[in-house]
Parts: sequence; C-alpha cells; structure tokens
Amino acid sequence: MSPALGQVIIREFEPGDENAFRQLNEEWITHYFEIEAKDAEIINHPRECILAPGGRIFFAVLGGRAVGCCALIPAEPGEFEVAKMAVTAACRGMGIGRRILDAVVEAARTAGALRLRLETNHALAPAISLYESVGFRHAAPGHPSGYARADVFMELTLDTPRQ
Repeated sequence: MSPALGQVIIREFEPGDENAFRQLNEEWITHYFEIEAKDAEIINHPRECILAPGGRIFFAVLGGRAVGCCALIPAEPGEFEVAKMAVTAACRGMGIGRRILDAVVEAARTAGALRLRLETNHALAPAISLYESVGFRHAAPGHPSGYARADVFMELTLDTPRQ
C-alpha cells in the first residue's frame, strides 16, 4: 500500500463538494473525450441528478483535497448505476480508485441492491481492469446509452447484504 493511501479518507458528498465533483470529472472526460450533454447535466447538477433521486456520491480525500469521486445512481428497483468515477491524474495508480469503488459496492450492497451496472469506453483500459478485478463482467447494453462514447457495458451481481 502506498504511504499516501493510508491517509486517504473516503466520505460521502457534503455541501460545497459540487465544484470538486465537476472538476474531477471534467479532468478525465476532456483528457480522453468531449463533454457530452449528459455529462454536463450530471456534473453541473449533482444534487438534482444524483442525490435527489436517492443516489450517493463518494469522495476520496487526501490532505483535505478531493482527489477522486464516484456516484451511485438509482436505476431500476434493486439496481444502481456506477457513474462518474474519477481520480485526479496525479493520484492515479495509488489504489484510490479501488478504495472508492469498494465503498460504492458496499454501499449498494447495504442498500439491498441486487445488481450494479456501468458504461465505459474501451480506451479506459485501467478502469475496465479495476472493474473486472472487483467482479464486474462484460454485458450487453441493458438500454440505449446516453453517451456516444459508451462501448463497454458491465454489471456486477451482488450477494445479500453483509451483516
């Protein structure tokens, strides 16, 4: 474990986190792709698009600064979408993404979710490897994607909530 990883705190969205959520996501999206309409709506309005419908946003914080995030968005009954996962470039490869993803999966499991799904792009090979390592499997699209760049669809079947 990286020395800094032990100093990373995983916490949920707090008032004032909107800017960090937007910046973290703009960083990775604009590096690889272009901001699409769905991106802009979600990253500019996380309270309305994620939190209000019952979703959650998790942050990895290092030295008082948000260095990563991931959202858990309600989809169908018993199902959540894992979305807007980001780790700032300077902190990639330190295990922060895994810490955030583990927190998101556990939160979904505790909420009684039966399945998680996500959409990504084949160019994001490190993210795909991370998802596979925690048990996500490649799947057919469950519905039309709101993203032109989405060409990899994955899902994770969850066991019963841990007590």
